[in-house]
Amino acid sequence: MAEEKIDVLFLGGGTGGYEAAIRAAQSGLKTAVVEKEKVGGVCLHKGCIPSKALLRTAELAATLREAEEFGIKAGAPEVDFGRAQERKQKIVDQLYRGVQGLLKRAGVQVYEGVGTLMPPSIFAPAGAVSVERPDGERELLSPDYIVIATGSSARELPGLPFNGKTVISSDHALEMGKLPKDVIIVGAGAIGCEWASLFNDLGVKVQLVEALPRLLPLEDKDISDQLQRLFTRRGIECYPGHSVDTASFQAKGGRASIEVEGKDGRKTLTAATILVAIGRKANSEGLGLENFDKVQMERGYIKVDHQMRTGDPRIFAIGDVIGGLQLAHVAVHEGITAVEAILGENPHGLDYSRMPRCTYTRPEVASVGITEEQAKEQGHQVKVGKFFFKANGKALIYGEENGIAKLVADQETGDLLGVHIIGPHATDLIAEGTLALEFDGSLYDLQEVVHAHPTLYEILNDAALAADGKMA
Repeated sequence: MAEEKIDVLFLGGGTGGYEAAIRAAQSGLKTAVVEKEKVGGVCLHKGCIPSKALLRTAELAATLREAEEFGIKAGAPEVDFGRAQERKQKIVDQLYRGVQGLLKRAGVQVYEGVGTLMPPSIFAPAGAVSVERPDGERELLSPDYIVIATGSSARELPGLPFNGKTVISSDHALEMGKLPKDVIIVGAGAIGCEWASLFNDLGVKVQLVEALPRLLPLEDKDISDQLQRLFTRRGIECYPGHSVDTASFQAKGGRASIEVEGKDGRKTLTAATILVAIGRKANSEGLGLENFDKVQMERGYIKVDHQMRTGDPRIFAIGDVIGGLQLAHVAVHEGITAVEAILGENPHGLDYSRMPRCTYTRPEVASVGITEEQAKEQGHQVKVGKFFFKANGKALIYGEENGIAKLVADQETGDLLGVHIIGPHATDLIAEGTLALEFDGSLYDLQEVVHAHPTLYEILNDAALAADGKMA
């Protein structure tokens, strides 16, 4: 078993791991990545990219059904889901080749296999990493620093394990060869709502169940309420505030049934399949962390400080495996923070309240900062500005007038505290809100910035004006 000395090793080649590895290599560190599947991780192969590719297909199908409104007689669209899956995979493959090329050009060594942390020794103060390759051979890497970036995986509902047929995860859904007739989705967070929107637009009957009182429970209540109204109008059956009785689950003749309970009593839901989307769990087991007493865990997640350091000064962790905001772009900046700390640059860390959050439903949802409720809980006297897309010229031109932009600000200072959008291209529009918060912007700043007309961006200017009563 050969042993190789390197400066920093990333255990996991997902978005956070590979982008940070490139930064480390560009900074002159001898860098390696250990990845058991494919570099790019969940985001590229099982999450962000493939799901949004299918969501685009669904969005286009919905647009074609409404084409006559634009004076175009296109007829009812026929969905070839197999072809949509091929397009999705083509996009993933192209980006995968790009990631491989970026790593190669940066000089990052990629080891295919399963990495396990070995106890520290005089030869490897940070501990070595044993890599079991696909052929069964082992290789020993001896890094000065280790960055754990192993990501997360779909969480099962206790008592309702995945079987890939009647009970599936989003991973299974991405590999479907054909669409089901109907589906029950358990969990109305970002993943559950995206799949509800996707399936509905492709003609699948959707029943969406959420244990908490509203859809997208982490978003501002006005935004969640708006999404539920629009989903209901589209024919999605929404059951917020309903718990699932897993003991009632039955699967017979290719059909699944389960009972849910809410304020209105119990109800039996049936469908071809049940998609469980109740969140994700950290991939922290089997890494050998038991060999490092100073690395602390909490509910399966690795605890880190603001510089992504664990209790062991030579071991860092980033991304989904540390919990918090399990978002690819957040993982990237956590990874860069870790690299800067390794380089001795003493980074200030991330302000998670300034990280944009996006949900790619139709219409899209995006937010940054805190909600109105959170602002009040933190002691702010709150000023709110709202403006509806139905009064935005570009939204009407697009035929996508559903939605609202909501700004939350401090009453006394006018400083922005949160930006919340549901509407067309919300996941793009949120960039202005993110920039405004990053530079400690105020309602006044958004009022003074000239927004081109007609554009969707005008809605933020209008919402800021509305907050001060300056709209007609």
